[in-house]
Amino acid sequence: MEPDLFTAAAEDRQEKDPAGSPLAVRMRPRTLDEVVGQQHLLKSGSPLRRLVGEGTGGPAGPSSVILWGPPGTGKTTLAYVVSKATDKRFVELSAITAGVKEVRAVIDGARRASGGYGKETVLFLDEIHRFSKAQQDSLLPAVENRWVTLIAATTENPYFSVISPLLSRSLLLTLEPLTDDDLRGLLRRALDDDRGLKGTVTLAEDSEDHLLRIAGGDARRALTALEAAAGAALDKGEPRISLTTLEETVDRAAVKYDRDGDQHYDVASALIKSIRGSDVDAALHYLARMIEAGEDPRFIARRLMISASEDIGLADPNALSIAVAAAQAVAMIGFPEAALTLSHATIALALAPKSNAATTAIGAALDDVRKGLAGPVPPHLRDGHYKGAAKLGHAQGYVYPHDVPEGIAAQQYAPDALKDREYYTPTRHGGEARYADAVEWTRKHLGRRAP
Repeated sequence: MEPDLFTAAAEDRQEKDPAGSPLAVRMRPRTLDEVVGQQHLLKSGSPLRRLVGEGTGGPAGPSSVILWGPPGTGKTTLAYVVSKATDKRFVELSAITAGVKEVRAVIDGARRASGGYGKETVLFLDEIHRFSKAQQDSLLPAVENRWVTLIAATTENPYFSVISPLLSRSLLLTLEPLTDDDLRGLLRRALDDDRGLKGTVTLAEDSEDHLLRIAGGDARRALTALEAAAGAALDKGEPRISLTTLEETVDRAAVKYDRDGDQHYDVASALIKSIRGSDVDAALHYLARMIEAGEDPRFIARRLMISASEDIGLADPNALSIAVAAAQAVAMIGFPEAALTLSHATIALALAPKSNAATTAIGAALDDVRKGLAGPVPPHLRDGHYKGAAKLGHAQGYVYPHDVPEGIAAQQYAPDALKDREYYTPTRHGGEARYADAVEWTRKHLGRRAP
């Protein structure tokens, strides 16, 4: 969608009077050299450098790219820098509001601009994971023929949310969460820069540490909290943002970490290891620290879902259901009530019987596959529904388990190279005891063990 007169006027006003814009917008980098973090993507000759004209074009011109990373890591910022630094025609769309019609309009405009006066077009598509398969398909001809250079941004795993043909025609660039040092440099620049707070306030050391904790690697969150705290300090006539003022502003007390300054992933690890060790009280302590330190409740819920399968499995088959239900509830209700749901799930998982048999089973199976132990599917198990399958011998001799006594058909299921492999070794903890009996019984009836 081409920028209209109102959008252009708004952008012009923003550039002439930046003070009216949020701090995160004012501090947006103008060049790739000002970008904080992501240095692995900004090396000389990188796709992003070449998008802004640093390098050769022609047959070795810059490829379309997909930027994948969590919120606040700079996906939109990188696209903005490209728009300002390049002499290419730049068009921005959001998958939330745009559809196939808007995509086709951009592509048609790009072809006219290229054919009419040799102007290349860069299309920035934000939140591409919100596009359906058909909508993503509409981008393929333009990307393949380089009618546009696509910069697509997503917070979702593109291997699940972006169609394979588009992935294969683009470079996937992974953005990492910003480190504390990255954010510290950004905060200090925002305090002093003329586009930022212009030195009107300073930031106490403990306030800076707390800002880094609640930011969770998100630059936008860090700058938003800084701007709010600076406003509160100036209203009080304080030249320095104290921890008390910051706490009042962000409505979250500063969690006191130990003297070694354990971080986000250390506390998350301690939570999971306490659940694995069945220490419900320690697990609740670490959960409380994560909540008070400003962790995203969805991150905590995801860790609990992983724990339910990794450390409990079939010892308590309900554990995963509880964890999934908790994640869904957290997404619907948010804090502060989500703390109750996370507590509910944490207690249930900590007190559940434990088994890592599901974890070791898939690990062993994956190890064999990666070693090349696969082989063809036995002919009697192959699909026999299509015309000509019978001539190939597919599905011939297959025994339908429901037609035999006890519902177990003693036939080979695994490829020849793996017919004697046993991956699942159940414990007799909790509910998994019945699965241990079941696997022993079924293997015996399949003829894989002596009766």
